[in-house]
Amino acid sequence: MIAATPEPPYFAVIFSSQRTEGDQGYGAMAERMVELARTQPGFLGVESARDADGFGITVSYWKDEAAIAAWKAHAEHAVAQRLGRERWYGAFHLRVCRVERASGSGSNPERS
Repeated sequence: MIAATPEPPYFAVIFSSQRTEGDQGYGAMAERMVELARTQPGFLGVESARDADGFGITVSYWKDEAAIAAWKAHAEHAVAQRLGRERWYGAFHLRVCRVERASGSGSNPERS
């Protein structure tokens, strides 16, 4: 689903990853992280996709860099990050961007 984001500027955290074999608790933790992120101050939305070979991209949107830093430091998220490095990801890259412009078509409740 396309995230309903406000008018820019805001920030995007782009997490690209290659999963390892097997679930090993990944599915439950991924669901929990989205649930938890939605409760964090400054969280604006999330979009995520993964292909059959385990390559995925998750983009989370945040009000500002302080909100991103608070999410990174959240204790439960820190556990998920550690487990990701140890067992769930063969490779990953994280990128943080400031969104200056946004456009599109179709339904977006924040811009309708």
